[in-house]
Amino acid sequence: MQFLAWLMVAICFLPGVTTTQHRAGQPMDSTSVGGGLQEPEAPEVMFELLWSGLELDIMGQLHIQDEELASTRPGRRLSLLLQHHVPSDLEGAQQRLQQFQDLQKGPPLSPWDFEHLLLTGLSCVYRVHVASEAEERGRWAQVFTLLAQETLWDLCKGFCPQGQPPFLGPSASTLDPFP
Repeated sequence: MQFLAWLMVAICFLPGVTTTQHRAGQPMDSTSVGGGLQEPEAPEVMFELLWSGLELDIMGQLHIQDEELASTRPGRRLSLLLQHHVPSDLEGAQQRLQQFQDLQKGPPLSPWDFEHLLLTGLSCVYRVHVASEAEERGRWAQVFTLLAQETLWDLCKGFCPQGQPPFLGPSASTLDPFP
């Protein structure tokens, strides 16, 4: 599990990851959450925001811990993403996972979708740590593992031999998506 968490963090901050191909016809901004979400932030900006730490409130929403960073334009943008585009419950995370799995055969995710994929995975890691019951922790960890697989799958598009997906190991490949 720790390996997968570090994998998601490393992928999030690789230079150029947020500059993958954009699907034609898909808008790059979201006016539905205040307009200022045009393109994903540069990896180093996201790194600084996420490195400061996130906290999970009683309502299941993630917030940036550092108030000064949260008040910056990138901080406000990340806060909007966390509030409006990152699922706050297991059912929502499973639905988002299914959406990403449905896009497997298409072109690489847009920068916008890739950012949502990474933030949803990060959210799962936080929820694993606050889950009170082992069964709940296991379900969150399972969704995270599958999101990590989707992340690798998207990064591998066009590079994996014969379109074969990357392999996270025996535990990831034998997981039933939703028991």
